[in-house]
Amino acid sequence: MHRSKTLTLAAALLAPLALGADFSGAQALEYTKALVAFGPRPAGTPALQKTQDYIVRQLKAQGWTVTEDAFPARTPAGVLQMKNIIASRKGTNGKAVVVTGHYDTKRFPFKFVGANDGGASGGLLLEMARALKDRPFKSDVYLVFFDGEEAVRDWTSTDSLYGSRHLAEKWQKDGTNARITGLINVDMIGDRDLHVVSEMYSSEPLRRLLWQVAAQLGEAKRFDGQELPIEDDHVPFLRLGVRALDLIDFEYGPRHAWWHTTEDTVDKLSADSLQAVGKVVAETLRRLDQ
Repeated sequence: MHRSKTLTLAAALLAPLALGADFSGAQALEYTKALVAFGPRPAGTPALQKTQDYIVRQLKAQGWTVTEDAFPARTPAGVLQMKNIIASRKGTNGKAVVVTGHYDTKRFPFKFVGANDGGASGGLLLEMARALKDRPFKSDVYLVFFDGEEAVRDWTSTDSLYGSRHLAEKWQKDGTNARITGLINVDMIGDRDLHVVSEMYSSEPLRRLLWQVAAQLGEAKRFDGQELPIEDDHVPFLRLGVRALDLIDFEYGPRHAWWHTTEDTVDKLSADSLQAVGKVVAETLRRLDQ
């Protein structure tokens, strides 16, 4: 191999390490704790409005352009006002890469603070905003915080995924969907015993790329969950032809016992898990941008 090619290859191998190093799992966990401190955060509640204000402040402080995508959602509990929060940066090539996750929590009669389910995805996105703010991208970059992922009552095709269904349709109409080279959704990725599933609805080429990145960055052991089809915020985009992927660990606690219970608390989470997912997602974005 020619020496110049060797140097080029070495630089290419070092680049992802530098980008991944910018992401801090410890800081993502601190952001998660801040979101959880607002308490239960179902769609349409004052607690979620306070959460929205906090997210917007953090994103603007990092220099992102912030769009508050408010919309009325028809639910079994009546019309609820919901709001997706979109942080964006303009690129130069007309394409776009997207990372998404929800920040609401499921409504229950008990105190459900959703540390992993709604908190961790919001925390990871906030830290992604910090880690990527000064990184050059040729593509437009979007970080999307979805409202209304959770069912207001029981999960159905119309009582779930309110925010992602709304935005997928909006972006289809304005042409944004056609520019997306990859959309990565994160959900329940803070579990201290992290095993991200191979989600079967997801785009196969995008899944292959991300799993390759995980292996190259030494994180294959955290991306070794079983194959499962899971409806999540990536599905409305998949249905409209967007190459989209869901990252989720759907084995939370012994026999999934902590999911949607009072046990979903911050002590069940790990900065190492958030670090692993964050650096893999960041490097995958870099490759999609090439």
